[in-house]
Amino acid sequence: MRNPHNEPLSSDISGSKPAGTSAKDAQPERKCVLTGRHDARGELVRLALSPDGDVLPDALARAPGRGAWIGVSETELGAAVANGKLRGALARAFKGAPLSIPADLAARTRAALTRALTDRLGIELRAGNMLLGTERIAQGARAGAVTWLAHASDAGSDGPNKLAQAWRVGEEAEGTGLKGVILPLDRAALSVALGRDNVVHLALTDAAAAQRVAVPLQRLLHFLGSAHESAQDLTDAASAACDDIDTKGV
Repeated sequence: MRNPHNEPLSSDISGSKPAGTSAKDAQPERKCVLTGRHDARGELVRLALSPDGDVLPDALARAPGRGAWIGVSETELGAAVANGKLRGALARAFKGAPLSIPADLAARTRAALTRALTDRLGIELRAGNMLLGTERIAQGARAGAVTWLAHASDAGSDGPNKLAQAWRVGEEAEGTGLKGVILPLDRAALSVALGRDNVVHLALTDAAAAQRVAVPLQRLLHFLGSAHESAQDLTDAASAACDDIDTKGV
C-alpha cells in the first residue's frame, strides 16, 4: 500500500508516556477526513492505497506510504461510501490519485479490525500471558496475578461477576467498580481465535500485554459505535499497571 510521504510511520504500541497522562492523552492525534475532527490515533482507522489504487483498511496502521484516517462508525462509513462523501474526502487526501473504493469497505474494515484483535489475543496466549478457564482465572485473580479480565459477549452475568469479585480481592480493591471487559466477540469467535473449546472468559497476567490488547480493542469498539467507558478503562488500567512496574523497577 502507499500513503502520504509526510505521514510518519510508527507502531501502535508506543513506548513510555509522561507521568500523569492517560493512555489516550499520550497518543498522537489524527484528523478524520470525513468529519474534520481530531482524536487519538488509537480510536481512528487508517485507510491506505494498494499499488493498484484500491482503498483498503490498514488495521494495524503500519502500511508504508500515505494514509488517510477516519473516525466514524461502521454505519457512518457505509453511508459515506454509498453517497460518495468518502470518495471526495479521499480524493483530497490522496491528492487526486486514482481510487477504487470497494462497496463493502465498511464490512472489510470491521473484519480487519476484528482480525487484528483476535490475532493479538492469540499472540498473547502463545506467549504465555493468558489464563483461560474459570477456575484458573479465579485462582490467578485472587493471587493478584491478573492485570486484565475479559468475557465473551454471550457470557451472561454470573461468571463475569464472580471473576470480577475474585479480581477485586486479589487487587485489594473490594468495594470499587473494578470489573472485566465485555468483548465484541462471542464464545464461538474467541474459541476459533484461540484454538480452544468454549472460551468464555480470559485474563492476562502481564501489564504490557494488556496494553497491547487495548489498542486493537479500543479501535474496534470505536468503529462499532460502542467505544464506551470499558475500552478506555482497559487502556488506562493497562497503562497504570505498566507505570507501577516502571516505578518498582521490575
